Amino acid sequence: MATKITTKKPLTGNRRSHAQNATKMKQKPNLQKKTINGEKVILSAREARTINKSKKAA
Repeated sequence: MATKITTKKPLTGNRRSHAQNATKMKQKPNLQKKTINGEKVILSAREARTINKSKKAA
């Protein structure tokens, strides 16, 4: 089982039509499964990108 290391949660708000009707909506974070040092983890796409950048620099 993958370990979740991110703390990101969905953003909530209202969708607005031209008539200004409000309906609830969620924007979910872009969570990905990735293997780091032989361990499967769940992290956001931005965090995965940062890890890849730090690996290339080292």
